[in-house]
Amino acid sequence: MAPPIMPIFDFKQVDVFASEPLKGNPLAVVIGADGLDEARMAAFARWTNLSETIFLLQPAAPQADYRVRIFTPGGELPFAGHPTLGACAVWLAGGGRPRGDTIVQECPVGLITLRRDGSRVAFAAPPLARSGPVEAELWPRIAAGLGLAIGEIRAAQWVDNGPGWLAVLLDTRRRVLELRPDAAILSDLKVGVVAPWDPAVDGTQAQFEVRAFVPGLGIPEDPVTGSLNAGVAQWLMGCGRAPESYVAAQGTALGRAGRVHVRKSGEDIWVGGEVVTCIEGRVTL
Repeated sequence: MAPPIMPIFDFKQVDVFASEPLKGNPLAVVIGADGLDEARMAAFARWTNLSETIFLLQPAAPQADYRVRIFTPGGELPFAGHPTLGACAVWLAGGGRPRGDTIVQECPVGLITLRRDGSRVAFAAPPLARSGPVEAELWPRIAAGLGLAIGEIRAAQWVDNGPGWLAVLLDTRRRVLELRPDAAILSDLKVGVVAPWDPAVDGTQAQFEVRAFVPGLGIPEDPVTGSLNAGVAQWLMGCGRAPESYVAAQGTALGRAGRVHVRKSGEDIWVGGEVVTCIEGRVTL
């Protein structure tokens, strides 16, 4: 009996939030994956073992230019930032032409607006599904999971735009980079940590340092995280702790040099970065 014929798809692996390869957050992109079922998508995401793998699909919503499904090794996400930028860059590079002045991505959380921003692509931060201060009874667990004294946490806020993020504000970049989280304690929590750069100590290439921990989805630390940065920007700008335009550094603790460019324009907060292609070819699934 002849073996079954396996479908073959165009494939790219791109680096997001980096101006050169190997410095940002890698993303696997399967192009034209409409014939692929959910179980196979999830299996491929586990196999790549990247923080996210996306599948580019034809849109279902009439106003969308394309649709994506986003998987981590541990399951599907309704929205994620670096896959959104990577998907847009790959779609554009493949000849995609938006219906209007902006680009509209469809994903489980809804429609996401994107635009070209010079050499970058940027998405408009989606509305927060959950906001407000993190409950006081959760602080001891967060502190223990991050290896902090509770007094080191200056503020903690829900910044959930789909994945379930909460964010913790610390005083210094140095303390953020020193963190050695305990995945067992954090377990199902999706925790972002942010602190301002001190120009006299840290330089002026960025204004904030960010780290992201998602152990429950098989991601001990995400190198560079668009969704978290979008939620953090909405929080910090909203309470006056951040200017209306800044750069966040992420991935430093992992040997990366991710740069997330954040800018408020009117009512929208745009989160952008560069995308570079590292691998392209075909994949049999």
